[in-house]
Amino acid sequence: MPIAVDIDVMLARRKMSVGELADRVGITPANLAVLKNGRAKAVRFATLAALCEVLDCQPGDLLRWEDEQAEEAEDAAQVR
Repeated sequence: MPIAVDIDVMLARRKMSVGELADRVGITPANLAVLKNGRAKAVRFATLAALCEVLDCQPGDLLRWEDEQAEEAEDAAQVR
């Protein structure tokens, strides 16, 4: 998926557990895990805003776009 989720990075910087973040944001740990592991198909702006508020960050600190074609070309180059 071209959108990478960096919640783990922010959790490590804030020395916060997934369970604590889920409690403070108001979502289940299972739903946070789906988002954190990049398996979510969508995220509500209210959830994104709550994550940013709790983690004291910007949406761009949590989500970033990756060029899949560049990644595939890089992987193919490493195989050779």
